[in-house]
Amino acid sequence: TPVQIKEFGAVNKIDFSPVPPYNYAVTASSRIHIYGRYSQEPIKTFSRFRDAAYCATYRDDGRLLAAGSEDGSICLFDIAGKAPLRQFEGHTRPVHLVGFLSDKYRIFSGGDDYSSNLWDIPSATEIISYNEHTDYVRCGCASKVNADVFITGSYDHTVKMFDARTKSSVMTIEHGHPVESVLLFPSGGLLVSAGGRYVKVWDVLKGGQLLVSLKNHHKTVTCLCLNSSGQRLLSGSLDRHVKIYSTTSYKVVHSFNYATSILSLALSPEDETIVVGMTNGVLNVKHRKPEEKNENSQKKRQPAYRTYVKGRTYMPKQEDFCVSKPVKRVLRKYDKLLRSFQSSKALDAVLEPPIMLHTPEVTVAVMQELHRRGTLRSALAGRDEKQVNLLLTFVARRVIEPRFTPVLVTVADMITDIYQPVVGQSPIVDKQFLKLQEAIGKEIDYQEELLEVLGMMDTLFATFTKKRDTCLEENKSNGVTEIIETNTNY
Repeated sequence: TPVQIKEFGAVNKIDFSPVPPYNYAVTASSRIHIYGRYSQEPIKTFSRFRDAAYCATYRDDGRLLAAGSEDGSICLFDIAGKAPLRQFEGHTRPVHLVGFLSDKYRIFSGGDDYSSNLWDIPSATEIISYNEHTDYVRCGCASKVNADVFITGSYDHTVKMFDARTKSSVMTIEHGHPVESVLLFPSGGLLVSAGGRYVKVWDVLKGGQLLVSLKNHHKTVTCLCLNSSGQRLLSGSLDRHVKIYSTTSYKVVHSFNYATSILSLALSPEDETIVVGMTNGVLNVKHRKPEEKNENSQKKRQPAYRTYVKGRTYMPKQEDFCVSKPVKRVLRKYDKLLRSFQSSKALDAVLEPPIMLHTPEVTVAVMQELHRRGTLRSALAGRDEKQVNLLLTFVARRVIEPRFTPVLVTVADMITDIYQPVVGQSPIVDKQFLKLQEAIGKEIDYQEELLEVLGMMDTLFATFTKKRDTCLEENKSNGVTEIIETNTNY
């Protein structure tokens, strides 16, 4: 449930401290209030302004706060103190833009006197003043990549990029409407500008080329914000809506609706809190709902009763009877698909390269099971060129292995019958068919040679058997066989 906090006037700026505990500064009327993330009352107030205050902004270390004012002065506060540390005088009209450069020792500002100034914090002096805008300068931001670069947006419909080392702007972008807010992506390559009903994204590295123009609001867009990862862009408008865009597709992925027109919005560095300031002085604070912890996972992590009683290193005695827990069987992907009778998907699962290369017996076993069920033909049919090529490659490589031959010959017959009409349309499939034919032809030649060798060996074995039988018959006579040798003399 959002928290509603009433301020003294319209909230023109909200800025979160970049360091824990992530307090945020709210600028409204002639005061700056510092709120804790969950506090409904301000924990600190800066009220040393003669008139309205604008654009209170934290430095990167969260220790200093700078703000502009209606009388044209810029005040620099220490978070731990109350009175301003420095006061910068130079603007002749109200200052609506104040920010720190990334080196932390310089401040840039923009005012209704059309000027954009750069100030030195230690000496409280003006470094340089740019007078290139022709209307009020109301928004700006500093580059986090380059400590000398900052950007300003003006009601003269332009966005200008300044480099502190040069005497004039280095880039001018024509937005087409009075610019209410600008921001740079953390990488410094993309710039987002808001004005009128449009939110536009520009490529800074290509000289300010327009990438996307978004028109999702019905009234003027007044504020912009990025989340911590840069994947979400938020925009607030006078039409009482906050739109959240994905920075990959630039489509609206979420929207918040509020009671009145929105002037400012901010997101905490951890994306846990979104704060919106409205024209009626109401501050709306929303917190992300904490994730509920799963009780079951907690129970699983707790040690067993035996660990509490005996200790983790307890060893069972000889007379103890150990009861083993039943091991839960984890089914493979193809087993689950076979159980749900998804034949084609089961065949796809076992045709993945790791299974085909290292455990081809699994692939053949699934094919055999599909053939037993009578669904192998339907699983093989309806495949594209790449899948048929994969099937034929596997069959041609493994069909010559005796343990796979009976199954893969059947698979090869079915593939040939199914895809015979498309032979000649794909050179890849034709090549695999030729390889399969060559592999089977070689195997047939090997089998014929083996049969010839077996025939020769059978003949030899038969000869040996006859000789042995003859010798045995001679030895089976009733008495001792006498061999009488006679010499005949002529």
